[in-house]
Parts: sequence; structure tokens; C-alpha cells
Amino acid sequence: MNAEAVVTVVRRWVEDLVVGLELCPFAGRELVRNRVRFAVTEAATEARLLQALESELALLNDNASIETTLLIHPNALQDFFAYNQFLDDAECLLLQSGLEGVYQVASFHPNYRFAGTAADDAENFTNRSPYPLLHILREASLERSIAAYPDVDQIPARNIAKMNSLESTELQLLLEDCFKNSK
Repeated sequence: MNAEAVVTVVRRWVEDLVVGLELCPFAGRELVRNRVRFAVTEAATEARLLQALESELALLNDNASIETTLLIHPNALQDFFAYNQFLDDAECLLLQSGLEGVYQVASFHPNYRFAGTAADDAENFTNRSPYPLLHILREASLERSIAAYPDVDQIPARNIAKMNSLESTELQLLLEDCFKNSK
């Protein structure tokens, strides 16, 4: 798998869906400032993915110019339920590394499914990405952004309403469009 092509697809997803549909009011600013790191790991096992996550955390610690990392892992955790279980391991790594409260890991997956929803429910697309990925955020920056944003608690409800105003098939096509011309 070509890492450059993977980054192109994920960048297009961030630009067109995350920013374009205004799912995250904070993403556009960091994208424009070129402070989003798109990192592709070849990890094919959970153990290797944990190592890659640990390396990304160390890189963030050493480089304040990187605001956030999208750790893309196209070869690991294709099954959403295994991916969801892995998130506990990611949280344990933060805790064991003394980085809980410094960083937060947000989850995105091609088959993301919120508890209590059907697989094809449109609201699942708020967290669907072209490839499985872990979004590593700096907690202090996130807290500053949240404090400066009006009605931050309404973001999830607005996103769900926005997704529900679109058809699941339309959202799936938007996601698939990210792959066009990326080879």
C-alpha cells in the first residue's frame, strides 16, 4: 500500500467531510496552519500498532509545532469490533506513559458504529473514515478550543442532525469519493 496515496485519501476526507460538512469546528484551522500530521503505519498487528502509537506520542512530546496526529493504520484492525476493543489498549498506553490528560485518542473507522444504532444509520458517518485511524489530540489545545466555542455541547447533536438530513447512500458516496484519483 502506497503511504502517499493513503495520506491523500485521508486528507481529502478531512477536507471534504470533516471540514466541508463542518463536523469538527476546530479541524479547518489546524489544517490551514499545516499543524496536522498524517502518519501512516505499516503495522499489521495490535502490538505493532501500540508501538506506532507510542512513537507518535513521543514525537508529539518532542515537537510542539504538530498540533494533532492522524495515525492511519490500513493494515491493522479492519474489523470494527476488534478496533473498538483496541481503544482500551490505547487508553492504557496513555495511562502507563503518564500521558493521560496530556493527550486524547479519538476513534475513526470505515465501519464505525455507535452503540444502539443500525450499521447503515447515517449518524455513524460522523466517525467513519476511509481507513482505520487513531486521532491523537493535545488535551490543553482541545480545552482552549472548547472554551472559546459557543454551545460546544451541541456539536454531537448538530452532527447527528446533519448526517440524518443526508441519505446513508449519499454519505457513503462522499466517503468513496475520497479514493478517486489517489492511486
